[in-house]
Amino acid sequence: MSITVHMVDVFGAGPLSGNPLAVVTGADALATHDMQQLTRWFNLSETAFVFAPTHPEADYRVRIFTLDREMPFAGHPTLGSCHAWLSGQDAPRQQATVITQECGAGLVQIRRDQGRLAFAAPPLIRSGAPTPAELDDARRLLGIEADDIEDAAWIDNGPGWLGIRLASAEKVLSLEPARRWPTRIDVGVVGPHAEGGDAAFEVRAFFTDHLGAIVEDPVTGSLNASLAQWLFATGVARGDYVAAQGTRLGRQGRIHLTRDDAGQVWVGGDTRTHVKGELDGL
Repeated sequence: MSITVHMVDVFGAGPLSGNPLAVVTGADALATHDMQQLTRWFNLSETAFVFAPTHPEADYRVRIFTLDREMPFAGHPTLGSCHAWLSGQDAPRQQATVITQECGAGLVQIRRDQGRLAFAAPPLIRSGAPTPAELDDARRLLGIEADDIEDAAWIDNGPGWLGIRLASAEKVLSLEPARRWPTRIDVGVVGPHAEGGDAAFEVRAFFTDHLGAIVEDPVTGSLNASLAQWLFATGVARGDYVAAQGTRLGRQGRIHLTRDDAGQVWVGGDTRTHVKGELDGL
């Protein structure tokens, strides 16, 4: 089987405006160290590798790598991998509108709705209030005062997110975080826009890379999934909404957050393949 690389833009409001993802299909013969090496060579925030499923209910299996580690789940790799898998398949196993992804976090449901893909937000693996020391670390990372924080909670669904809510989108966009951090840290920040715009909330995501530098992610599906669960649970968000992310990076990320009658949160966005070709030389 040939190894194919798909360069997919995920969550962008238009072409080349979201979060780029490399998806490698036909990757069954690759070893773990090959996948990590390829991820570092692509130098994107994540690279996804798609395999035949091992679970009888799954349509495909995905392994997701960052520059320094494998992750059990991530949002934009989930939608991007599903987009690439659908481009080479006739139909999912279960039904025309639902695809089942197998990953390190288990089975994730993805649905096609109004021309875009949306994944079911996974349950949190860590929740509750941060300790004073953890909150102080986040405050110092973001360069803000304690009274700037409206609320804070662990909203970790895999990557390790600590959620910080500020009073407004303007405050979120004004953040000038530290350039480096001595330990691993993953902080997501959210603040409301004024009514009447195309987005209800502004989101920014900051994390340390494998060299200790602080990186801002253009658009982050996992963070928006857990932020939505938090905002719905606390009554800050009372209905379906659109979040904006990547504004300070010159991107136009738009994430569509909905909650169904059963209380399940769905995280949707547009996906586009911009480059596709065979991987040679391995």
